[in-house]
Amino acid sequence: HMPHLDMRQFMCRSDNYGVIIHDSKTGATASIDAPDAEAVEAELRKFGRQLTHIFTTHHHEDHVAGNLRLKELFGCKIIGPKNEAEKIPGIDTAVKGGDTFSWAGREVKVFDCPGHTRGHIAFYMPSEFSLFAGDTVFAMGCGRVNEGSMAEMWHSVNQFRPLPPVTHVYCGHEYTEANCRFALSVEPGNRDLQQRATVVAAQRARGEMTCPSTIGDELKTNPFMRCDSPEIRRHLKMETATDAEVFAELRHLKNSFK
Repeated sequence: HMPHLDMRQFMCRSDNYGVIIHDSKTGATASIDAPDAEAVEAELRKFGRQLTHIFTTHHHEDHVAGNLRLKELFGCKIIGPKNEAEKIPGIDTAVKGGDTFSWAGREVKVFDCPGHTRGHIAFYMPSEFSLFAGDTVFAMGCGRVNEGSMAEMWHSVNQFRPLPPVTHVYCGHEYTEANCRFALSVEPGNRDLQQRATVVAAQRARGEMTCPSTIGDELKTNPFMRCDSPEIRRHLKMETATDAEVFAELRHLKNSFK
């Protein structure tokens, strides 16, 4: 039985999450995305670690800005999405949904998540009960649909539902408070959501990070994973719509929600 990886999450830029995962046996150390080279480097130096890999979820600047500098500093290998490989600075290995690879003796599964960007991917490590979702799923939210279709994004978000409920969900941004307000606006009667709102408000008041979340928590509180909720459907007057149609309406509403 392997010990669990050491996972450290920290803030970068204004609201990006950085995550560094480390295997004590092999020394393998990966950064999940690279929002900012200096922030990632500072976190590595704090624990005396050498970066061996970057797992890139998508091409947006606030996820790849540190790629080339970190590669120059550490000679790390960059693993990123095949369907937008030409937009990932320094990419060494391109992967797509359905691929699995081994990292520090552990299996990593790749999910295709088109929607936020055309080639967005997520990395899932079953042995660690951890999903690195980038900007596809946030705590109580999902990414904007910039390059894909609403139907694609609905599928991308909801493909994670069958994962074990204890699975940790690491996402790209600290957007939880705003997402929580929106979720309450469409499902005010949800008791789990009311409780989570209280916890999140307290965490943010103390300046704490609200993530990682879990799949179990998202299934109970994330409207974008609750398109079958009778209360949400009544609220939208979409009782007979498909889940994908409900998702699209929720995403449109969230885009202009203040």
